[in-house]
Amino acid sequence: MTGTDAGTAGLAPRNPGIDLLRGLSILFVILNHLGLRIPLKKTALADVLPTWFLSRLNYNGYEAVFVFFVISGFLIAGNALQRWGGLERIDLRAFYARRFARIVPCLLVLVAVLAVLHLLGVPDYTISRPGQSLPGAIWAVIGLHLNWYEGHTGYLPGNWDVLWSLSIEEVFYIGFPLVCLLTRRRWVLIPLLALLALSMPWTHAALRGNEIWQEKAYLPGMSAIAIGVLGALLASRTRTLASRTIILLGWLGAIGLVAATIDGAVMWHLLRDGYMLLLALSALCLLLACEQRRRRGDWHPWRALDWLRSWGRLSYEIYLTHMFVVTPVVWLFRLSGAEYRYGFLWYLLTLPLCWLLGAAVERWLSVPCERWLRGRLITPARSDATAISATG
Repeated sequence: MTGTDAGTAGLAPRNPGIDLLRGLSILFVILNHLGLRIPLKKTALADVLPTWFLSRLNYNGYEAVFVFFVISGFLIAGNALQRWGGLERIDLRAFYARRFARIVPCLLVLVAVLAVLHLLGVPDYTISRPGQSLPGAIWAVIGLHLNWYEGHTGYLPGNWDVLWSLSIEEVFYIGFPLVCLLTRRRWVLIPLLALLALSMPWTHAALRGNEIWQEKAYLPGMSAIAIGVLGALLASRTRTLASRTIILLGWLGAIGLVAATIDGAVMWHLLRDGYMLLLALSALCLLLACEQRRRRGDWHPWRALDWLRSWGRLSYEIYLTHMFVVTPVVWLFRLSGAEYRYGFLWYLLTLPLCWLLGAAVERWLSVPCERWLRGRLITPARSDATAISATG
């Protein structure tokens, strides 16, 4: 979900397929957060579309975050392989500097804005649960344990709550280069990653006593990131595949994702906690197919989907800021006395506003700050490119 540093070098700089998958994922996140407040199944769309389908459109935000985890591992590990020639040769200072430059500016501004809204007592932005406080929430964000904080104290207001995934990702990326440097050999690193990846069903099931913590615990999310890292290692050692093999790989991924998102209840009944592993592996199949298509150089993406790919390129900025659109839109919906039957029209207002806010944050905050910080944190000898990531 966070910035992926994919714009300078690596497996998939501006890979249209990966941008498309990220665009779909961030779209599902927004549909989820809006659907919790204005469900599509209560609107006039239920007259023409099955309610189960409308529900699946609204309630796949959690699954979408796990797809983001896989993409994140795939791109960041792929970029490290391209930049340094091997994970065992990662430059710690440069790796951490890139993560800091990409993640921290937007995050600090977001926390500052949320703190002001809390102090002003703005509804839906005020932290009020027993055991929660503004200093506690700020420390949970900065200390990368907001998921643990919510697991022990309950859900925070919406715009704070979305930061749970950031805690998982950045804890992983603090330890990831250290593990790579300590293991030094792929035959040691790969089994460790595989063990973490395949542990997902068991770590997820072991946390069933706490619904929030089960949803937001470190290990299941890190398992999905590890699957992405393994995919990047596989892609770096795999020759260009035949066109039919790439098509088969893409279809396997697409079918798996559709089954997990559209018919999730059946998949859960069949696989239980292995359901999320199916989702992550399906996302990986699609990523590998996208990378293979990029290598072949014969992929001409549909221009009609450029708008969705732009969502993928702005996914970090949109993810951090979309609740600043969703919450006021819901306020207006309720104040206007509008009927739920016409609630789907409010989606048509929310989605473009989310994109516009994300684009503005990228243009005037994240990219300028990232460029400035990289110029000061990464010396010319350590920097292999001057371009700034435009993905997130």
